[in-house]
Amino acid sequence: MRKLSYLILVFSSAFLSCSKEENNPTAGPTEKILEIKTSFGNMYMWLYKETPLHRNNYLALADTHYFDNSTFHRIIPNFVIQGGDPNSKDGDPNNDGQGGPGYTIPAEIDSSKFKHIYGAVGAARLGNSSNPLRASSGSQFYIVVNTLGQKSLDGEYTVFGKIIGGMNIADIIAAQPKNSNNRPFTNINMYVNVVNKTLTELKNEFQFTP
Repeated sequence: MRKLSYLILVFSSAFLSCSKEENNPTAGPTEKILEIKTSFGNMYMWLYKETPLHRNNYLALADTHYFDNSTFHRIIPNFVIQGGDPNSKDGDPNNDGQGGPGYTIPAEIDSSKFKHIYGAVGAARLGNSSNPLRASSGSQFYIVVNTLGQKSLDGEYTVFGKIIGGMNIADIIAAQPKNSNNRPFTNINMYVNVVNKTLTELKNEFQFTP
């Protein structure tokens, strides 16, 4: 009888534990994602664990507020929006797209897994002639805003994440007035933070399951 009572107690405790986790979405282990704040609204970026060099780099930069007050300096409707250049903070639009943290990231290109679908996040880089190994910029990234994807970029650039929330904000940014160099007339600043979300929160808030 004592053994039966013990088993009942164990099963009851396990059931209560599961019930508490379902009722409390903040319970359980968390995953790190990036929150990109803009004046138009926020976007949320999942970083692929299969591209660890890029993931660790972007988490580290966001942790130090490296991206804060930088801008989306290149916007092309039905193609991409691009940002992450520290030069975009200095008020000189002529050097936008040329800056970075002083290093590159080895390519982690695997188009069999990660393609340039709508919402894909890729790393900008110098062209093949000066960069045959296709190493990525240390901080500049782009978001695909073509709803059909951008197959021409597959195999050429590292896709290291995707937007899981707020793609409507990316579309709004892509539609802003710009000059002949695809730079917005008005700065579109970003502030990037690392936020922690449980699996339940990812599912409830973004309909996303890793």
